[in-house]
Amino acid sequence: MLAIVHSRASIGVSAPPVTVEVHLSGGLPALSIVGLPETGVRESKERVRSALLNAGFEFPARRITINLAPADLPKEGGRFDLPIALGILAASGQIPADSLADCEFLGELSLDGALRPLKGVLPAVLAARADGRRLLVPQANAAEAALASRNDVLSAAHILTVCEHLCGRATLVPVPASELDDDNQAGADLADVKGQRVPRRALEVAAAGAHNLLFFGPPGTGKSMLASRLPGILPPLTTESALEVASVHSVAGLAERRGGWRRPPFRSPHHSASAVAMVGGGSSPRPGEISLAHRGVLFLDELPEFERRVLEVLREPMESGEIAISRAARQVTFPARFQVVGAMNPCPCGYNGHPTIECQCTPQQVMRYRGKVSGPLLDRFDLHVEVPVQGPDVLMQSGGDGEPSAVVRDRVAMARERQLHRGNINAALGGADLHHHCRLDSQGEALLSGALEKLGLSARALHRVLRVARTLADLEGHERIACGHLVEALGYRKLDRQQSRNSLVST
Repeated sequence: MLAIVHSRASIGVSAPPVTVEVHLSGGLPALSIVGLPETGVRESKERVRSALLNAGFEFPARRITINLAPADLPKEGGRFDLPIALGILAASGQIPADSLADCEFLGELSLDGALRPLKGVLPAVLAARADGRRLLVPQANAAEAALASRNDVLSAAHILTVCEHLCGRATLVPVPASELDDDNQAGADLADVKGQRVPRRALEVAAAGAHNLLFFGPPGTGKSMLASRLPGILPPLTTESALEVASVHSVAGLAERRGGWRRPPFRSPHHSASAVAMVGGGSSPRPGEISLAHRGVLFLDELPEFERRVLEVLREPMESGEIAISRAARQVTFPARFQVVGAMNPCPCGYNGHPTIECQCTPQQVMRYRGKVSGPLLDRFDLHVEVPVQGPDVLMQSGGDGEPSAVVRDRVAMARERQLHRGNINAALGGADLHHHCRLDSQGEALLSGALEKLGLSARALHRVLRVARTLADLEGHERIACGHLVEALGYRKLDRQQSRNSLVST
């Protein structure tokens, strides 16, 4: 007797189809699983046996062969427990086999037949719909699956409930669709920041054009505080982008994101994080911090304290928007289109350029500290902004003197709309689009040419200056880039100016 059950594997953020074929034949009682199963899948035979017996079903005393097709696709975890159990029941005639045709099944079984939650359910929901089938998931995953549900997702807490539904003795109600909420109003507000007019402006520019931003200045000036306000002034994610982000977090087992589904994620790894923690990996590849920050912000506090090799692995995904992790058996690609905000002190002691505290570092120590951030990585930051020390008169104010996040977010959203109307956000402009949308008049070309010669900017830095200038024009609603926009964009390259003088003294 043969029964076929449809299921889904989990490879990165994709969910390829897996057909579970169960065959019962004569011979000594045995159960074998083929089709490249890993340890977690091979152990499922013991979980399935106990679950069926404890749920009151008969476990066939026959030779049972289970094939997980396609055979060259690695299978891992306990997600195939439920389809294997249903295949055994269908092959032994305990449930009707034809009831399995239009549905896919995922679920890990406990020994009493209860269904345990899984990682990576959301990609499976989207993939099953694309193939025209419903998906049945553990009840604990119902809230996550509801994000993509269109009355085609079922949930159950126990295998008995699933079998009652398949036998027609009960009906499972489809999981109702859940709206992706938007709570950008919640969280830290930009109005809390006291003073810091230029860094606040740079933060708005970075949000409007999705530019990478580097804050530098003495300790306690508000670099981390400013960075934490960036998600609150970013526009809410579109439905498509929000589902992309939710899929990555689902695969990582972090489906319940704080801050709302439409709010761009904010990740702040500690400077002791390894390269694998940052980009993802492991024997069974999982997304790293850069993928968990997809469509959001990756904040690197104390930037020079990260290991240099950890920072260098960020360079390629910062440009490409994805990370490919290769293993002997497979290659997994995770999305990684993130916006980087870095923060660093000007020197090891932190007080280089401080108005009242004397720096204790030698010039060699300062150069060695700054050298931890390579030139190619520094080039990939569109804006280098100093966060200066604020005076007591500013710090002692009863409230912030700046605009709240909601007001700034409205301007950012309008600038983003202008960019998307042209085809892409400014940070992603390249090639012919960059030259077309960032065209300068003769005065602007002369100004930029002089700045290039004086500062020694690389071609990459030049393009980033043009993109920032384009964002400044968009914030003001201008069709063309004016000289004032170029001057302000060049003003956000402070570290380039310091490098050109071989000095770290703040300008």
